[in-house]
Amino acid sequence: MVTAAQIRAARALLGIDQKTLASMSNVSLPTIQRMEASDGNVRGVVQTLTKVVEALQAAGVELITENMRSDAGGRGVRLRQTAARADARTES
Repeated sequence: MVTAAQIRAARALLGIDQKTLASMSNVSLPTIQRMEASDGNVRGVVQTLTKVVEALQAAGVELITENMRSDAGGRGVRLRQTAARADARTES
């Protein structure tokens, strides 16, 4: 299960707005807005939520669910190192 707060935090880590996430995941902007306005776990069509999660993962965000291995425990997001991000850091 993914929470609305996790989606908002993931967008913040990536520095993108709702419109960009909608485009990345091939879902409508109102759908992203509804997901993020949810209280607690995001509810809706599983395939749509899967598209959003896969788009965030492709961009380098790891969504941490309950009981998933995490040093601090609990829910949250983690920005995973990607090859492109590592290349950008070495060029800086």
